[in-house]
Amino acid sequence: MLIGEFAREAGLSQDTVRFYVRKGLLTPQFGAKGGRKAYQVFSRSDVATAHMIRFAQSLGMSLREIAVIVSEFQQKALSPEREIELLGVQLNQLEQKAAELARLMEYLRAKQAWIAKGRQDEEPHQERYICRIGLDKPIER
Repeated sequence: MLIGEFAREAGLSQDTVRFYVRKGLLTPQFGAKGGRKAYQVFSRSDVATAHMIRFAQSLGMSLREIAVIVSEFQQKALSPEREIELLGVQLNQLEQKAAELARLMEYLRAKQAWIAKGRQDEEPHQERYICRIGLDKPIER
């Protein structure tokens, strides 16, 4: 399928598809149409890859991390052990993010209760509740 059909099928804009191709995340074939600038032709497998990229992004993975995984997947080098490792890393990061969100919600509840009580006593301080966790550790191979 050509880029327009592929973009619709994958739920992406054509600009996003082109960006993914430039980054090496998608590797379409080149068809005979288009003369000196042959058209890019995408497959059903590319649609599945695009869905995987979007899902990985929703988990908070960087495009660099995703590129490593896509490359391993395309080279059939993604072993069950590696998949388990990758899933473990993502689970750990999501658990850390969930803990940070829980602390933020605790702060908002404390602040809400403080206001509801007429702002008596000491105001809850953000620093007590908010802690920055390094969620940007890349998945390395």
